[in-house]
Amino acid sequence: MAMLGKRRPPRPTAGHSGLVRKPNRKAESKESASTALTIERLAHDGRGVAHNAAGKTVFVDQALPGEQVDAAVHVTRKRYDEAHIKTRLTTSEQRVEPPCPYFGQCGGCDLQHLNITAQRQHKRDVVTELMARQGITLGTITALNGASEHYRRRARLGVKVDGQGNVLLGFRAPHSHRLVDIEQCHVLVPALNALILPLRQLLATLEAPRLVGHVELLATHEAIVILVRQLKAHEQDMARWQRFAEQQQISLGTWLGRETAAFHWNGAQNAVEPVLQEVLNLDEMEIRRTNFHQKGLDFAGTNAPSVLTLHFLPGDFLQVNAEVNQKMVAQVVEWLTPMPGQQLLDLFAGIGNFSLPLAAVGAQVTAVEGNPTMVERITANAIANQLDVSALQADLSNADTVQNLLSECQQIDALVLDPPRNGAEAVCQALGRYKIPKVAYISCDPATLARDAAHLVHAGYRVKQVAVADMFLHTAHLETLMLFEYVG
Repeated sequence: MAMLGKRRPPRPTAGHSGLVRKPNRKAESKESASTALTIERLAHDGRGVAHNAAGKTVFVDQALPGEQVDAAVHVTRKRYDEAHIKTRLTTSEQRVEPPCPYFGQCGGCDLQHLNITAQRQHKRDVVTELMARQGITLGTITALNGASEHYRRRARLGVKVDGQGNVLLGFRAPHSHRLVDIEQCHVLVPALNALILPLRQLLATLEAPRLVGHVELLATHEAIVILVRQLKAHEQDMARWQRFAEQQQISLGTWLGRETAAFHWNGAQNAVEPVLQEVLNLDEMEIRRTNFHQKGLDFAGTNAPSVLTLHFLPGDFLQVNAEVNQKMVAQVVEWLTPMPGQQLLDLFAGIGNFSLPLAAVGAQVTAVEGNPTMVERITANAIANQLDVSALQADLSNADTVQNLLSECQQIDALVLDPPRNGAEAVCQALGRYKIPKVAYISCDPATLARDAAHLVHAGYRVKQVAVADMFLHTAHLETLMLFEYVG
């Protein structure tokens, strides 16, 4: 056990990992001869869709609509095949040179070969198609867009030691556990991108780099933070991390342990715990003054703050794109425009991303979270911003709990839903009984949103507004916002 986590001498290699493995016959796929295909459209995940001579669907990596390609099938399934381009015979006008040198290797940004306008149109088309499958027709879709590069303020980079003893730092390859070693990242904010090379240099000096599971980078309003997942304590390497944090003038935190990891801050001697906060500027978002003016109210007479600071801790959820998040908050407040004193329920409230801005424009907000720790976080954030927000803990995936919650909340004027990827089915199935006038649904998965929207429409709601937020530019992921109104 003395060598646990430490470098080992090089050994004969076979393949990327350096391990000699027996072939897995069951999972093995043989590449077929190339087949000429015409790409008809994009699948939801951004792959090109074609049909072979027999009419079977073929998904082709990195192919764009209208292109003719010679493609080789690398996975054969019963209903469809998966293929890659061997030769591109024609080129779409929408194709561009990917801005990242790791495109096609790294599994992070899979749409960099498609121009940005077409990327955003594709995302709107995905939402429209999924809703149409549920019998829901959408009108105009508002676009909430941000910067075209260096937008991501949070990322997790894997760490691995290969068979030659080289330490790799980067992201996973598509559909693989293989780590792609990187020196830069096109979508990280500049302060985080600048840390990648120094991090690589530091990792190469560690005595036990195998004990590092991953490194999380975080850029906040007040601090640059590195969070290290350390599988087992190593005193000498921890000292190296601390010196690195001092040299880079950043904050350092460590998750220590294999199964149940304990978190603690460390770094310079007598280091002060950094302040992690999300800043929402209501004046900058042009929602606070407009909201009061439209209602004929005296804006100058309100004591609500114009800049909100939402504190959070490592492990709390934070949107990766600060600019687009501000636009989403502004859109939801504009849609709901609560009159002062109106009752608003915010479910899956997180750290208060929507609760606090809505309270700042006059609503009486009840925020609900499943995690008791997050309930404490919302309460603390409301107090710090001098806002009256009540916070409750409830399991929002449980139908009985949801029924009890909605029945106990008197005269709800509007509801906000911001669930995780699995959606808010239990809530949407229950809403027909309560006839809440307005429901704003923010979704990171358009498929579960379409399912839940069908429940709402069946219960007497109609779609009033739709917006697609390009939170994850250059990827197929998106955030969708929908406003429903109850019409009976």
